[in-house]
Amino acid sequence: MPLPPLVSDLTGFDLLLSVARLGSVGRAAQAHRVSQPAASARLRRLERALGLTLLHRGPRGSTLTAHGALVADWARAALDAAAALAEGVGTLRSAAEGRLLIAASQTVAEYLLPGWLVALRGGHPALTVALQAANSADVATRVLAGQADLGFVEGPDLPAGLHAAQVATDRLVAVVAPGHAWARRRRGVTAAELASTPLVAREALSGTRRALEAALRAHGLDTLAPPLLELSSTTAIKHAVAAGSGPAVLSSLAVTTELAARTLVEVSVPGVRLERSLRAIWPAGHQLTGPTQDLYLIARRA
Repeated sequence: MPLPPLVSDLTGFDLLLSVARLGSVGRAAQAHRVSQPAASARLRRLERALGLTLLHRGPRGSTLTAHGALVADWARAALDAAAALAEGVGTLRSAAEGRLLIAASQTVAEYLLPGWLVALRGGHPALTVALQAANSADVATRVLAGQADLGFVEGPDLPAGLHAAQVATDRLVAVVAPGHAWARRRRGVTAAELASTPLVAREALSGTRRALEAALRAHGLDTLAPPLLELSSTTAIKHAVAAGSGPAVLSSLAVTTELAARTLVEVSVPGVRLERSLRAIWPAGHQLTGPTQDLYLIARRA
Protein backbone atom coordinates (compact mmCIF):
# COMPACT_ATOMS: atom_id res chain seq x y z
CA MET A 1 0.00 0.00 0.00
CA PRO A 2 1.24 3.54 -0.67
CA LEU A 3 2.50 5.52 2.31
CA PRO A 4 0.17 8.28 3.59
CA PRO A 5 1.45 11.66 2.37
CA LEU A 6 1.99 12.90 5.93
CA VAL A 7 4.70 10.32 6.58
CA SER A 8 6.11 9.71 3.08
CA ASP A 9 9.19 11.85 3.91
CA LEU A 10 10.93 11.19 7.23
CA THR A 11 13.52 13.97 6.93
CA GLY A 12 11.43 16.53 8.86
CA PHE A 13 10.73 14.04 11.66
CA ASP A 14 14.45 13.27 11.87
CA LEU A 15 15.20 16.98 12.26
CA LEU A 16 12.53 17.27 14.94
CA LEU A 17 14.18 14.51 16.97
CA SER A 18 17.55 16.24 16.61
CA VAL A 19 16.06 19.52 17.91
CA ALA A 20 14.69 17.65 20.90
CA ARG A 21 18.08 16.08 21.57
CA LEU A 22 20.31 19.11 20.87
CA GLY A 23 18.09 21.96 22.05
CA SER A 24 18.18 24.21 18.97
CA VAL A 25 17.40 24.28 15.28
CA GLY A 26 20.92 25.56 14.57
CA ARG A 27 22.63 22.61 16.25
CA ALA A 28 20.22 20.20 14.58
CA ALA A 29 21.02 21.76 11.19
CA GLN A 30 24.73 21.36 11.86
CA ALA A 31 24.27 17.69 12.79
CA HIS A 32 22.39 17.10 9.52
CA ARG A 33 24.92 19.13 7.51
CA VAL A 34 22.37 21.61 6.18
CA SER A 35 22.03 25.33 6.71
CA GLN A 36 19.91 26.66 9.58
CA PRO A 37 17.46 28.38 7.18
CA ALA A 38 17.02 25.11 5.29
CA ALA A 39 16.38 23.21 8.54
CA SER A 40 13.91 25.85 9.74
CA ALA A 41 12.07 25.73 6.42
CA ARG A 42 11.86 21.93 6.57
CA LEU A 43 10.42 22.01 10.10
CA ARG A 44 7.85 24.66 9.18
CA ARG A 45 6.74 22.56 6.21
CA LEU A 46 6.29 19.62 8.58
CA GLU A 47 4.17 21.76 10.93
CA ARG A 48 2.00 22.97 8.05
CA ALA A 49 1.59 19.43 6.72
CA LEU A 50 0.54 18.09 10.13
CA GLY A 51 -1.50 21.15 11.10
CA LEU A 52 0.27 21.27 14.46
CA THR A 53 2.76 23.51 16.25
CA LEU A 54 5.70 21.30 17.11
CA LEU A 55 8.30 23.75 18.45
CA HIS A 56 8.54 26.63 20.90
CA ARG A 57 11.12 28.89 19.29
CA GLY A 58 13.04 31.31 21.48
CA PRO A 59 16.25 33.37 21.49
CA ARG A 60 17.99 30.70 23.58
CA GLY A 61 16.92 27.72 21.51
CA SER A 62 13.90 25.63 20.70
CA THR A 63 11.89 23.13 22.72
CA LEU A 64 9.16 20.73 21.67
CA THR A 65 5.54 21.53 22.39
CA ALA A 66 3.33 18.84 23.91
CA HIS A 67 2.21 17.92 20.41
CA GLY A 68 5.80 17.99 19.23
CA ALA A 69 6.88 15.60 21.97
CA LEU A 70 4.13 13.13 21.06
CA VAL A 71 4.96 13.30 17.35
CA ALA A 72 8.66 12.86 18.08
CA ASP A 73 7.96 9.83 20.26
CA TRP A 74 5.87 8.19 17.50
CA ALA A 75 8.41 9.11 14.82
CA ARG A 76 11.30 7.56 16.72
CA ALA A 77 10.10 4.01 16.02
CA ALA A 78 9.68 4.76 12.30
CA LEU A 79 13.14 6.32 12.08
CA ASP A 80 14.71 3.37 13.93
CA ALA A 81 12.99 1.01 11.47
CA ALA A 82 14.27 3.09 8.52
CA ALA A 83 17.81 2.94 9.92
CA ALA A 84 17.53 -0.84 10.32
CA LEU A 85 16.26 -1.12 6.74
CA ALA A 86 19.18 0.93 5.42
CA GLU A 87 21.67 -1.13 7.41
CA GLY A 88 20.18 -4.40 6.19
CA VAL A 89 20.23 -3.32 2.55
CA GLY A 90 23.81 -2.11 2.96
CA THR A 91 24.81 -5.50 4.37
CA LEU A 92 23.20 -7.29 1.45
CA ARG A 93 24.94 -5.02 -1.05
CA SER A 94 28.30 -5.54 0.64
CA ALA A 95 27.81 -9.30 0.54
CA ALA A 96 26.74 -9.22 -3.10
CA GLU A 97 29.63 -6.98 -4.08
CA GLY A 98 32.08 -9.18 -2.18
CA ARG A 99 31.71 -12.07 -4.66
CA LEU A 100 31.52 -11.82 -8.44
CA LEU A 101 30.47 -14.79 -10.59
CA ILE A 102 31.69 -14.68 -14.18
CA ALA A 103 31.07 -17.11 -17.01
CA ALA A 104 33.25 -16.76 -20.08
CA SER A 105 34.01 -18.57 -23.30
CA GLN A 106 37.41 -20.23 -23.30
CA THR A 107 39.17 -17.67 -25.49
CA VAL A 108 38.11 -14.80 -23.25
CA ALA A 109 38.70 -16.77 -20.05
CA GLU A 110 42.22 -17.84 -21.00
CA TYR A 111 43.62 -14.86 -22.87
CA LEU A 112 41.74 -11.69 -21.86
CA LEU A 113 40.08 -12.03 -18.47
CA PRO A 114 43.30 -12.44 -16.43
CA GLY A 115 44.39 -8.92 -17.39
CA TRP A 116 40.92 -7.49 -16.86
CA LEU A 117 40.71 -9.06 -13.40
CA VAL A 118 44.06 -7.60 -12.38
CA ALA A 119 42.70 -4.15 -13.27
CA LEU A 120 39.45 -4.86 -11.38
CA ARG A 121 41.38 -5.92 -8.29
CA GLY A 122 42.89 -2.43 -8.07
CA GLY A 123 39.49 -0.94 -7.29
CA HIS A 124 38.10 -3.90 -5.32
CA PRO A 125 40.97 -5.48 -3.37
CA ALA A 126 38.66 -7.60 -1.16
CA LEU A 127 36.55 -8.92 -4.04
CA THR A 128 36.32 -12.69 -4.55
CA VAL A 129 35.93 -13.72 -8.19
CA ALA A 130 34.65 -17.10 -9.36
CA LEU A 131 35.23 -17.79 -13.06
CA GLN A 132 33.44 -20.51 -15.02
CA ALA A 133 34.98 -21.27 -18.43
CA ALA A 134 32.60 -22.86 -20.93
CA ASN A 135 31.51 -22.64 -24.54
CA SER A 136 29.45 -19.62 -25.58
CA ALA A 137 26.11 -21.49 -25.50
CA ASP A 138 26.71 -22.69 -21.93
CA VAL A 139 27.78 -19.19 -20.85
CA ALA A 140 24.49 -17.77 -22.15
CA THR A 141 22.54 -20.49 -20.33
CA ARG A 142 24.29 -19.78 -17.04
CA VAL A 143 23.70 -16.03 -17.25
CA LEU A 144 20.01 -16.55 -18.05
CA ALA A 145 19.70 -18.94 -15.10
CA GLY A 146 21.26 -16.44 -12.68
CA GLN A 147 24.32 -18.64 -12.17
CA ALA A 148 26.66 -15.83 -13.31
CA ASP A 149 26.52 -12.08 -12.78
CA LEU A 150 28.17 -11.36 -16.12
CA GLY A 151 29.12 -13.43 -19.15
CA PHE A 152 31.55 -13.05 -22.04
CA VAL A 153 30.90 -14.87 -25.32
CA GLU A 154 32.49 -15.18 -28.74
CA GLY A 155 29.65 -16.86 -30.64
CA PRO A 156 27.48 -14.96 -33.15
CA ASP A 157 24.09 -16.12 -31.82
CA LEU A 158 22.41 -15.56 -28.46
CA PRO A 159 19.10 -16.73 -26.99
CA ALA A 160 16.32 -14.26 -26.18
CA GLY A 161 16.38 -12.57 -22.80
CA LEU A 162 19.98 -11.37 -22.89
CA HIS A 163 21.48 -7.95 -23.48
CA ALA A 164 24.80 -8.02 -25.34
CA ALA A 165 27.44 -5.31 -25.78
CA GLN A 166 30.66 -5.65 -27.77
CA VAL A 167 33.81 -5.28 -25.69
CA ALA A 168 36.48 -6.38 -28.17
CA THR A 169 37.12 -7.91 -31.58
CA ASP A 170 39.01 -11.07 -32.37
CA ARG A 171 40.42 -12.61 -35.55
CA LEU A 172 40.24 -16.29 -36.35
CA VAL A 173 43.21 -17.85 -38.14
CA ALA A 174 43.71 -21.17 -39.90
CA VAL A 175 46.81 -22.92 -38.58
CA VAL A 176 48.74 -26.07 -39.48
CA ALA A 177 51.95 -27.81 -38.44
CA PRO A 178 55.08 -26.59 -40.29
CA GLY A 179 55.24 -29.87 -42.21
CA HIS A 180 51.66 -29.72 -43.45
CA ALA A 181 51.11 -29.19 -47.20
CA TRP A 182 49.12 -26.00 -46.54
CA ALA A 183 52.16 -24.43 -44.84
CA ARG A 184 53.76 -24.11 -48.29
CA ARG A 185 50.72 -22.49 -49.89
CA ARG A 186 51.76 -18.93 -50.77
CA ARG A 187 48.21 -18.04 -51.81
CA GLY A 188 46.58 -19.83 -48.92
CA VAL A 189 43.45 -21.95 -49.25
CA THR A 190 40.02 -21.13 -50.59
CA ALA A 191 36.85 -20.98 -48.55
CA ALA A 192 35.64 -24.14 -50.30
CA GLU A 193 38.83 -26.00 -49.39
CA LEU A 194 38.56 -24.95 -45.79
CA ALA A 195 34.89 -26.02 -45.62
CA SER A 196 35.57 -29.41 -47.19
CA THR A 197 38.62 -30.28 -45.08
CA PRO A 198 38.17 -32.18 -41.79
CA LEU A 199 39.51 -29.91 -39.06
CA VAL A 200 40.69 -30.36 -35.51
CA ALA A 201 37.84 -28.47 -33.84
CA ARG A 202 36.02 -27.61 -30.67
CA GLU A 203 32.55 -28.97 -29.89
CA ALA A 204 29.61 -27.92 -32.06
CA LEU A 205 28.33 -25.21 -29.67
CA SER A 206 31.67 -23.45 -29.19
CA GLY A 207 31.84 -19.81 -30.21
CA THR A 208 34.88 -20.38 -32.44
CA ARG A 209 33.22 -23.15 -34.41
CA ARG A 210 29.96 -21.24 -34.81
CA ALA A 211 31.83 -18.11 -35.91
CA LEU A 212 33.69 -20.13 -38.56
CA GLU A 213 30.42 -21.65 -39.79
CA ALA A 214 28.86 -18.18 -40.04
CA ALA A 215 31.85 -16.83 -42.00
CA LEU A 216 31.69 -19.69 -44.50
CA ARG A 217 27.91 -19.42 -44.87
CA ALA A 218 28.51 -15.91 -46.17
CA HIS A 219 30.26 -17.63 -49.12
CA GLY A 220 27.36 -20.02 -49.72
CA LEU A 221 29.06 -22.88 -47.88
CA ASP A 222 26.40 -24.18 -45.52
CA THR A 223 28.04 -27.50 -44.66
CA LEU A 224 31.44 -28.14 -43.13
CA ALA A 225 33.22 -31.46 -43.33
CA PRO A 226 32.86 -33.55 -40.16
CA PRO A 227 35.69 -32.76 -37.71
CA LEU A 228 38.84 -34.83 -37.88
CA LEU A 229 39.05 -34.53 -34.09
CA GLU A 230 36.63 -32.83 -31.70
CA LEU A 231 38.44 -31.61 -28.59
CA SER A 232 37.15 -29.66 -25.60
CA SER A 233 40.03 -27.22 -25.11
CA THR A 234 42.08 -24.86 -27.22
CA THR A 235 45.30 -26.15 -25.69
CA ALA A 236 44.49 -29.71 -26.76
CA ILE A 237 43.72 -28.53 -30.30
CA LYS A 238 47.04 -26.69 -30.56
CA HIS A 239 48.97 -29.76 -29.44
CA ALA A 240 47.09 -31.97 -31.90
CA VAL A 241 47.73 -29.59 -34.83
CA ALA A 242 51.42 -29.16 -33.95
CA ALA A 243 51.72 -32.96 -33.88
CA GLY A 244 50.51 -33.08 -37.47
CA SER A 245 46.91 -34.22 -37.01
CA GLY A 246 45.45 -31.63 -39.35
CA PRO A 247 44.43 -27.97 -39.71
CA ALA A 248 42.45 -25.97 -37.18
CA VAL A 249 40.84 -22.55 -37.00
CA LEU A 250 41.56 -20.79 -33.72
CA SER A 251 41.56 -17.35 -32.19
CA SER A 252 44.62 -15.30 -33.05
CA LEU A 253 44.87 -14.59 -29.31
CA ALA A 254 45.40 -18.29 -28.66
CA VAL A 255 48.24 -18.90 -31.11
CA THR A 256 50.46 -15.82 -30.75
CA THR A 257 53.23 -17.74 -28.97
CA GLU A 258 53.08 -20.74 -31.31
CA LEU A 259 53.18 -18.61 -34.46
CA ALA A 260 56.19 -16.71 -33.14
CA ALA A 261 57.96 -19.98 -32.30
CA ARG A 262 56.98 -21.53 -35.67
CA THR A 263 55.45 -24.57 -34.00
CA LEU A 264 52.29 -23.56 -35.88
CA VAL A 265 52.00 -21.78 -39.24
CA GLU A 266 49.18 -19.45 -40.24
CA VAL A 267 47.44 -20.18 -43.54
CA SER A 268 45.59 -17.33 -45.24
CA VAL A 269 42.00 -17.77 -46.46
CA PRO A 270 41.62 -14.94 -49.00
CA GLY A 271 38.24 -13.27 -49.16
CA VAL A 272 36.86 -14.85 -46.00
CA ARG A 273 36.15 -12.43 -43.18
CA LEU A 274 37.20 -14.25 -40.05
CA GLU A 275 36.77 -11.40 -37.57
CA ARG A 276 34.26 -11.72 -34.78
CA SER A 277 32.92 -9.71 -31.87
CA LEU A 278 33.60 -10.60 -28.26
CA ARG A 279 30.61 -9.52 -26.21
CA ALA A 280 29.59 -9.06 -22.60
CA ILE A 281 26.14 -10.40 -21.81
CA TRP A 282 23.70 -9.99 -18.92
CA PRO A 283 19.94 -10.44 -18.44
CA ALA A 284 17.85 -8.03 -20.49
CA GLY A 285 16.36 -5.24 -18.38
CA HIS A 286 19.01 -5.54 -15.64
CA GLN A 287 21.34 -2.68 -14.79
CA LEU A 288 25.02 -3.41 -14.19
CA THR A 289 26.26 -2.01 -10.88
CA GLY A 290 29.29 -2.19 -8.61
CA PRO A 291 32.13 -4.57 -9.56
CA THR A 292 30.04 -6.06 -12.40
CA GLN A 293 29.79 -2.68 -14.09
CA ASP A 294 33.44 -1.94 -13.38
CA LEU A 295 34.58 -5.19 -15.03
CA TYR A 296 32.43 -4.48 -18.10
CA LEU A 297 33.96 -0.99 -18.43
CA ILE A 298 37.49 -2.37 -17.99
CA ALA A 299 36.85 -4.90 -20.76
CA ARG A 300 35.59 -2.17 -23.09
CA ARG A 301 38.57 0.09 -22.42
CA ALA A 302 41.05 -2.76 -22.84
